[in-house]
Amino acid sequence: MQVVLAQVENFRKGFPFLQIEEAASVEKGVIRLSPEMIQAKMDLYDKKVENGIKPLKFVPASGAASRMFKALFSALEALETTPGDDVLKDNKAAAQYIAEFDKFAFAEELKAKMKADGAADSAQNKIAYLLTEKGLNYGNKPKGLLKFHAYAKGNRTPFEEHLVEGARYARDNAGNVKLHFTVSPEHQEGFEKLFSQKKAKYEEELDVNFEATFSRQKPATDTIAVDLENNPFRNPDGSLLFRPAGHGALIENLNDLEADVVFIKNIDNVVPDSMKGATIDYKKALAGVLLETQEKLFEYQRLLNERSRVALSSVLLAEVAGFVENTLNIKPADSQYYTEKAELHNYLKEKLNRPLRVCGMVRNEGEPGGGPFWAKNPDRTVSLQVVESSQIDSENLQQQSIVKNATHFNPVDLVCGIKNYKGEKYDLTQFTDPATGFISKKSKDGKELKAQELPGLWNGAMSNWNTLFVEVPIETFNPVKTVNDLLREQHL
Repeated sequence: MQVVLAQVENFRKGFPFLQIEEAASVEKGVIRLSPEMIQAKMDLYDKKVENGIKPLKFVPASGAASRMFKALFSALEALETTPGDDVLKDNKAAAQYIAEFDKFAFAEELKAKMKADGAADSAQNKIAYLLTEKGLNYGNKPKGLLKFHAYAKGNRTPFEEHLVEGARYARDNAGNVKLHFTVSPEHQEGFEKLFSQKKAKYEEELDVNFEATFSRQKPATDTIAVDLENNPFRNPDGSLLFRPAGHGALIENLNDLEADVVFIKNIDNVVPDSMKGATIDYKKALAGVLLETQEKLFEYQRLLNERSRVALSSVLLAEVAGFVENTLNIKPADSQYYTEKAELHNYLKEKLNRPLRVCGMVRNEGEPGGGPFWAKNPDRTVSLQVVESSQIDSENLQQQSIVKNATHFNPVDLVCGIKNYKGEKYDLTQFTDPATGFISKKSKDGKELKAQELPGLWNGAMSNWNTLFVEVPIETFNPVKTVNDLLREQHL
């Protein structure tokens, strides 16, 4: 009940904006790896895997595909009202879909459905058979189960591409590849069915053993909805309405997993085999950066956690302080932490005893999304954070000036270390910032309401992690936001 009351209070007060100090850039918080460094980090990761570390690939895959087809839904509605291809002249996206239809990986299957039904080869049918139950029903499926890429041996869904990709960098020294997908309840059976159908095929082709597990966003993480006066929204039967709280709730799912290194990547950011090279190399390189940093981090953790303050020299504490500030990118609020040895010890111990993540960052070329910034934390320290535009005050000219100078954005390319120096898992729910959620307007049964989302998985939900940013090339970022994105060279 206290959680619900706190959520209602969030609606009334609103969430505070995050105070950004400056954009992170190369030499100012973003690491740029030379070709030699990339190879060295890859080699380090491969050696650690040979020595027994256990990797896992975590893929948020609950996203519905319906938003991919917004233009096609609009075109279908228009065609049903006014038949004839001329309707498409004002819908450029739908016109492109029809003009380049045969390039899509799903085209042959769709045409076969149409032929079996004796349906005319018309624009209306090519859209209707794609979106609705009469055909492929893509308008009601998750992205992970759509045919994205064409191959001679059979076309692949994003789910299958993640299996193949995972075999290249997330296999352990026994040839096991563990993947975890977070899915919507209504689609879990579809994912499990596809995995059972394809598992043996890809295991034979890639010489690995796959273990794919699935979980759903936990109902306990749902947040209460309110009306426009901030009173709890009630369903027609009088019950309170709770809604899924966004991908930030997935920190609970991640917290349930067991692994030494966790790779995180969205379901729609995949490419065919011919384009996978850069992704594989940089995934391994990011893991190498993580493991190299972790070695020193664990050494200092052990010293500060197992030795008494008396046994630690001021020189050693100064060394650890330098690591925290210059490697982990945590700038102390002021010199007060350093006036007393006991205060410094406690401060450093707290900052070291946190999960670690290495985040790939892409040069900004106009893509929407969050980015890497130096931001002020509740304890007045300044650290690297992944910040969404909604977290920054749009009316503050000074803050917006910092945003305009940003050089990189967040492609959701993370490698995470979720254990301490003893090999004990952290409770990841203890490292979130509850004050970084946001509020949006929705509707239900024709009534407007306000919904509340938890802090995003890679921003607020990981706000109190130790964070490193590494520049990765744009070719590692190929999301599919609309169906016509599949016509880009990277996906053909």
